Amino acid sequence: MTDAELDPPELDPEDSKLLVLARGAMGRAEAGSGAAVRDTDGRTYAAAPVWLRTLSLTALQAAVAAAVSSGATRLEAGVVVGADGDQRGEDQDVGVLWELQAGYAILADRRGRVQQRVDTPEGGDR
Repeated sequence: MTDAELDPPELDPEDSKLLVLARGAMGRAEAGSGAAVRDTDGRTYAAAPVWLRTLSLTALQAAVAAAVSSGATRLEAGVVVGADGDQRGEDQDVGVLWELQAGYAILADRRGRVQQRVDTPEGGDR
């Protein structure tokens, strides 16, 4: 499925939930992007970007930080909303997901239309 555009109905219910959470975080923060991740216990974490003078995190980095600070040691998946449809997964900060052995990332535009699924790289920790 990598590089294929997915229609939202093709997302499983758990990934659809991540998409909704990521869009919600983006909207609450009035930000250009949002992200959500799911850990191996099924808990979800959502965030928008953080841009302070002393701290800068992308939405995905902030969601992963929330998960790790809550005790998550492994992730199943992540969704990034606001991803530019012309960018490839490696241009997003999905590498932070691979550190926690996530299986894949889903990149969507601001409206929630899935642009790309990025699977764990060959030879990854998974």
